[in-house]
Amino acid sequence: MANKDLIKFIKEARKRGFDDYQIRDPLLRKGWPLNEVEDAFQELKPRVKFKNKITIFLDSDVLKVIEKRANKNLMTISEQIEDIIRRSAVNTSVKKPTQEKLDDMLISLFSRRKRNTLK
Repeated sequence: MANKDLIKFIKEARKRGFDDYQIRDPLLRKGWPLNEVEDAFQELKPRVKFKNKITIFLDSDVLKVIEKRANKNLMTISEQIEDIIRRSAVNTSVKKPTQEKLDDMLISLFSRRKRNTLK
C-alpha cells in the first residue's frame, strides 16, 4: 500500500500544474525511497476500462481552455476531452429531420423552377 501523505502530495502538485517528472525528481533528492515514490505514482495511475487508447497532441492555448473547462465541470483534463469527443460523436449521429423538412419547404417556395400547374 502506498503512503497516503505522498499520494496526497502528488495529487496536489498535479493540480498546481506540475508534471510527474517535476514531482518525482525533488522527492527522490529529498530522500524519499524510490519504491515508495513509484508505489504512490502507480496508485494514482488511471485505471483503463477499455483497451482503446488515443494519443493527441494539443496546442498549449487549447489545453489551457480545456483545462479551464475541466475545472469548471469538476473533471480531469482526460475526462473533459473524453466528454467533448463523446458529445461530438453523439451530436453528429443524430439527424434533425424537422430542420431538413423546413429547408426543403423553403427551397420549394423560393425556387425559380417552374412548378407543374394544372392547365
